[in-house]
Amino acid sequence: MEPQLPGSIGTSTSLAIRLGQALFSVASLLFMCVGVQFYAYTSFCFLVTIKGLTIPWSLTLAMVDAYSVFVKRPSRQLQIVFIIVMGDWILSFLSLAAACSTASVSDFMVTEAGALFCGGKMCNRYRLSAAMACLSWSLSLASALFNLWRLPSLYSNY
Repeated sequence: MEPQLPGSIGTSTSLAIRLGQALFSVASLLFMCVGVQFYAYTSFCFLVTIKGLTIPWSLTLAMVDAYSVFVKRPSRQLQIVFIIVMGDWILSFLSLAAACSTASVSDFMVTEAGALFCGGKMCNRYRLSAAMACLSWSLSLASALFNLWRLPSLYSNY
C-alpha cells in the first residue's frame, strides 16, 4: 500500500480542509446575505453565486473523505481524482476572483464613497464576507495543490 499524501482526497486532513472550506463559505454567504441588500452590486452577486457552488462541492467531497477515512480505503481511481482536481482548480480561481472583487468594492465603498453607499455596519459585513471568502479560497487552493501533487502517482500505476 502506497503512503498517502496528507491533504489529498481520502485523508483526514482533506476532510478537515473540506469542512473548513464549507464553514468559511457559509460564513461568507451569511455575512453577505442576511439583512443586507447585496443584489445591487454585481461583485456581491458573483460572490454569492460562487459560494453557492462551493458549499455543495465541499460538503460532497467531505462526505467522500469521511467515507474513505472510516473505511480506510482512499480513492485511487485516476479519472475520479482528475475530476476532483479540475473542479478544485476551477472553484479555486472563481473563489479568488469573487473574494478579490468583493474586497475591492467594499474597500471602495468605505474609503472613496464614504456613507453614500453603505453605513458603517453594512460595510463591515461586506468586509467580513470578503475576509471569509479569502479564507475559504486559501483552503480551496491548498486542497487543489495537494490533489494535483497526488495525480502523477496515480498515472504511474497505469
